[in-house]
This record gives sequence, structure tokens and C-alpha cells, in this order.
Amino acid sequence: MYQIKEYIKFLLNSTNQHGVHSPFVYNFITKCLYDKTAYEAYTKLLDYKKTLENSKTILQITDFGEGSKTLDAHKRRVSKMAKTSSSSKKDAQLLFRVSKYFDFKNSLELGTSLGMGTYALSLANSNATITTIEGCPNTSAFAKSQLENQGVKNVEFLIGNFNDTIPNIKNNQFDFIYFDGHHNKQATIQYFETLLPKTHNETVFVFDDIYWSKGMTEAWEYIKNHNAVTVTVDGFHLGFVFFRKEQEKEHFKIRL
Repeated sequence: MYQIKEYIKFLLNSTNQHGVHSPFVYNFITKCLYDKTAYEAYTKLLDYKKTLENSKTILQITDFGEGSKTLDAHKRRVSKMAKTSSSSKKDAQLLFRVSKYFDFKNSLELGTSLGMGTYALSLANSNATITTIEGCPNTSAFAKSQLENQGVKNVEFLIGNFNDTIPNIKNNQFDFIYFDGHHNKQATIQYFETLLPKTHNETVFVFDDIYWSKGMTEAWEYIKNHNAVTVTVDGFHLGFVFFRKEQEKEHFKIRL
């Protein structure tokens, strides 16, 4: 019910590119978010999702996050995970467009899951370096094997609790960080603040499921109001965060 109520409010308060005066944000909306190009990568992402949905594999799950609202806590069918907890086709396509548009060279993903988002980032730029962290060893191993079958070679898979793993990441800076795990207010804020030192002026953060719960929405509000943040774009399912010092502090709600 919470998500339904929030979505109704979002529809009433959101807009499209009209009325956006910032050239940077206007271009982001029109040339990336609203890009209607039928990229070849979309077919590969769809085929990958179908492969997952047809998988007979059952994984023993270790979950450090908030868990799933629909899946068993300990044993999960990959086919069901692909239909309920993995990145949707629309979100994967959007991640691909965002990575391609900004041409990220160095990306970090918190929450590999079955690798849909990871695959989208890899397809956007095969020369990029992608680091992805997953708390569950079995899920990570499965995603790694599946992506290797797709010819993906530019991803480093890390396994462990985010709190333990993030401080040991070797990279000093990232162009892009995708927060897609542990949907909890305090954890989300903690990861955000821990990773702030690894940003530069052009870094983009994307937060998944910002209306997953009241706590996640409160975390999103905290992030929006943080001094380091200049521009945010709320697309309901995903929240985009920019740190460009040349931008005025503005927040947008954009229908995707």
C-alpha cells in the first residue's frame, strides 16, 4: 500500500522535460532517459533474462540485506528470482542507456543478484571496468558463470557483506555507483557516505527502489539534501544523483 500511495503522489508531482531549464538535465532527460533507439544490446538483455527465467537452478541463499518480500529466505529458484527480484527489462535498458550516455569508464554495483544490471553496464562499454559486490556466494558464482557464458570479461566479482567489502575496494574513484542491495534506511545512508570520497565532479549515483519502504524514501530525502549533492532526478523506481559543482541545487521528478 505504501508504494501505491507514493506512486500516486509521484504521478501528481512529476513531469517530463518541459520546464527543465538546466541544459545538462534537459539533455540527460531527452537524450538518455527518453532515448527511443532500439539498441542491439536490448535483444541481448532480453535473451539473458529469458535464460534466467527458464533456469532450473535452485540457489542456497545468504542474505545480508532486507530480504525479499516475495521469495523464500533460504532457497530460491533462479527462475522466480529473475521474475521478481532481478532488474526488470526496463531498468536494465535504462542502466545501459545511462552508462552509454555518460561513457562510464569505472563503475561499481552494490548487489549483483543474477547479473542483469551488471550485464547492462558491460554491454554499454566493453572497455569499462566494472566492480560488482554480492553478499551471497552462490548467487555471485551463478551470475559470474552466466555472464562468462555471454562473453563478459570486464567485470570483477566481489563477495561479502557491503560493510566489510566496500572499505577494501582498491579503486580510489568511480564514475558510476549503482546502489541495488540492502534496502534499508540506515544502511543506504551509510553506504552513500562511505562512498562519497570515491566520487569526482562527474560521478553519477543511482539508487534502486527509493520508494521500497518509508525508510528508503527517508534515506532518499537525506541524500537529496546532502551538501555534496547538487542535482537529483527522481524516476520513482530509480533515483539519480549528481555532484556537479557548476549546477544549481535542484530536484526533479521525471516520469520514465
